[in-house]
Amino acid sequence: MEKNDRIYIAGHTGMVGSAIFRELKKIGYNSIIVRTRVELDLRNQAAVKDFFETEQPEYVFIASAKVGGIVANNTFRADFIYDNLQMELNLIHHAYLNKVKKLIFLASSCIYPKFAPQPLKEEYLLTGILESTNEPYSVAKLAGLKMCEAYMSQYGANFITVMPTSLYGLNDNYHPENSHVLPSMIRKFHSAKINNINTVELWGTGTPMREFMYVDDLADAVIFLMKNYDFQNFINVGVGIDHSIRELAEIVQRVVGYKGEIVFNAHMPDGTPRKLLDSSKLLNMGWKHKIELEEGLKLSYNDFLIRVINNK
Repeated sequence: MEKNDRIYIAGHTGMVGSAIFRELKKIGYNSIIVRTRVELDLRNQAAVKDFFETEQPEYVFIASAKVGGIVANNTFRADFIYDNLQMELNLIHHAYLNKVKKLIFLASSCIYPKFAPQPLKEEYLLTGILESTNEPYSVAKLAGLKMCEAYMSQYGANFITVMPTSLYGLNDNYHPENSHVLPSMIRKFHSAKINNINTVELWGTGTPMREFMYVDDLADAVIFLMKNYDFQNFINVGVGIDHSIRELAEIVQRVVGYKGEIVFNAHMPDGTPRKLLDSSKLLNMGWKHKIELEEGLKLSYNDFLIRVINNK
């Protein structure tokens, strides 16, 4: 991938896509193609066909997806499977028809079996049942992964899939109901701080273990893989370190500057006991994350203050 090659980022306004855009710009790529949802509806096959035929991108990053937390995933099940399947079908197929040199599809670690051994190795995919609450979204992401494998197998298209661990960072979603665990914690602790609330209640026991990667590290990893990975099998992308929910809460509390008490409601569900990717394939290639958790959370909290609080 050369500095003047035409690169299309699908989903450049989202957390992952915007991080890829920032990283490409930072290292000198100057022919980046983007479209907003208003300009290009990726669910519209005719519109995607016209876009590829007109723009002729040489490299494609698929970071576009309909995403949400557990409530949204479980409530809007039809929307999540329909929208994501439509986008993947259109983007991958028309990338092939227009002879894109290489494509990276961003999957999701939620497509691993619910009860798979830990840490999660690539070969554990499709060895058990999925988590029921996000099954439609997971099936759609699994379909995109399998499309890339099939187009490489049948047509020789250099379409690869990366499997990111749980992400956080700039441009995250801090919605009160639809956000994931870290942005939800940031919002809760900030609200308690400014409203002088003495306790913050979190679900579960605080014992489950989770791995988190700052989104700019993911962007660095996928650009590294675009340059260095050309295999049909997908590859995990993580930091190789996990923390308990209690540890995560204490770090967020410290970053936000909240002085009250954290209370865990053990009557509420914990979810999966542990979720850690085995990223040894990537790490053995020489890549390593740069941003540690507390540093990344400080950057995230500042982003929350700027985008969510100051923009009200």
